[in-house]
Amino acid sequence: MATVGIGIATSGPAHADHQDTGPTPLDYVALGDSAAAGPLIPDQDPNIACLRSDRNYPRVAAEALGADLTDVTCSGARLSDFSGRQFGFLPPQYSVLDEDTDLVSLTIGGNDVDLVSAALSCVNLLREPHGDSCEERFTQDGADRIAEDIEAWEPELDRALTEIRDRAPDAVIVVAGYGTYVREGGCWPVQPVWGRDADYIQGSVDLLNEALERQALAHGGTYVDLAEVSVGHDVCAPPSERYLEGLVPTSVAAPLHPNARGMAAFGEALAEAVGAPARPEESL
Repeated sequence: MATVGIGIATSGPAHADHQDTGPTPLDYVALGDSAAAGPLIPDQDPNIACLRSDRNYPRVAAEALGADLTDVTCSGARLSDFSGRQFGFLPPQYSVLDEDTDLVSLTIGGNDVDLVSAALSCVNLLREPHGDSCEERFTQDGADRIAEDIEAWEPELDRALTEIRDRAPDAVIVVAGYGTYVREGGCWPVQPVWGRDADYIQGSVDLLNEALERQALAHGGTYVDLAEVSVGHDVCAPPSERYLEGLVPTSVAAPLHPNARGMAAFGEALAEAVGAPARPEESL
């Protein structure tokens, strides 16, 4: 994971009587869905429509970078909500981008391809063969419905990243993927999903991450692999070691979403990928 340094100019004109107050903080804009927003993690933004936490990964990264954060991440967001009004009243997420934006992060796509609802449909309280395999359901007739949805969606992500670049031409763009939600073979009955179905769902998450990485790099951005960061911290791990919650959360967070521990690790990974801001004496 390469580090992308962001130069920061010092504030104010270079007059002899001017006292240098240090570098101007990064103007950081966070876009995305609930994987970035952090639903239910304390404390929640007063704008309860978005279920946005003040301990989500954008906030953690902004604190590490000393950045000024504008966080418009919102639970339930799809790419259409970047340009349209989510819930009919929230401003488009694109509206906070401008020529002064230095850094943009985003996690998006899970709602566009309905991954959470797909995962929930995989629940089986009984061992095989007593139940229905979601893998078989999604891959009938030799096709893979989720894989096809991801392939069809990727051009939309391409257009979205082009729009972000147009609105914030000088910004570093960082695309953060989704985590490793469940380890190979699953952990039935700790999480009541058959092993082959757990592998299918995580494989679908991995396919979405591959699309996110391809498009991030194609647009000159940086990809942060949160699947790698969360290996061993999935929903099968002991509760004290989980970065992501299972079907029944063991900490205050939404099911199948990052918890505060995960957001801290993800924010640190993003800040590391961007790189620390220059010290005042290093600024030009």
